[in-house]
Amino acid sequence: MAAVALLSNPRSTGNLSMLPRMRSFCAAQSDIFHYEVESVEQIGEALRTIARVNPKVLVVNGGDGTVQAALTELYLGDHFDGAPPPVAVLPNGKTNLIALDLGAVGDPIAALERVMEIARSDIEEHVVVRELIALSDGDGGARPVLGMFLGGAGLADTILYCRNKIYPLGLPNGISHFLTAIAVLATLILGIRSAFLPPAATPMKVSMMRHGQFQGRFSLLIVTTLHKLLLGSSTAGSAAAGPLQMMVVEQRPLPLLRALLAGVFGRVGRDEMKGVHFGRGDEIKIEGERSSVILDGEIFQADAGKPIILKTTPPVPFLRLAA
Repeated sequence: MAAVALLSNPRSTGNLSMLPRMRSFCAAQSDIFHYEVESVEQIGEALRTIARVNPKVLVVNGGDGTVQAALTELYLGDHFDGAPPPVAVLPNGKTNLIALDLGAVGDPIAALERVMEIARSDIEEHVVVRELIALSDGDGGARPVLGMFLGGAGLADTILYCRNKIYPLGLPNGISHFLTAIAVLATLILGIRSAFLPPAATPMKVSMMRHGQFQGRFSLLIVTTLHKLLLGSSTAGSAAAGPLQMMVVEQRPLPLLRALLAGVFGRVGRDEMKGVHFGRGDEIKIEGERSSVILDGEIFQADAGKPIILKTTPPVPFLRLAA
């Protein structure tokens, strides 16, 4: 039995320079099993192999797409005999929202050292549970995709703009995100339209079952089961109302500014704000024509007559590194 199984994707951006250090660290440990995949399609086979060493903790070392694919395969692939081990996520992606929620920040090697320290002792006090978002088209026979953070409307367009237009410039992440924010504000406040700027959001309808619906153009749509949102703001509200936490911001400058300020000051969901809508529930339907959403790095699209349905899984275990 290995204390830790480490699943790495060498092709993820964060691993291009860091993986040699990770390999050296793992080679010096007797109780860590390191498995590398070349693509997300290999993750199912990787987990079948990892299940044979019966690790106490599974650590995912890759970008958002790797984490999303690993969670989907882990909880739908039935590779483990019984319950799968708790999952830890290294801070190695572009946004690191899942890692942040689990207290993993800074250097990935230092985070892995902390995981090893916990795994060699009693891990129970560090195990937390989170529901996963199950995304599907509503077809009961189709296998859903699992994740923890979904961005849609103008947010999805912004993420795609940053990924396709800004990241290829090779700039540091912080500068890339700053330039993206400037471009978004230019289009929203000044109304500038250009092929080099983010596109205008398309109309969509978002329905939270038994709790009403919102329809129009939105600069921001967030659905998450994480306990922290962007800018480090904690989510708020009663968990009894439902595990899916949603924020919708109308596509106007003032509502977006109110939402950003609420995030900076940790007031997300705590105060009523005109043009900013919050909700919690257990099922959400997203409808629109060519309306993109991004679930932990993977793109999905709602089209006419083909909505996106979001539900949740039962609670699953994760390893929290912070005390």
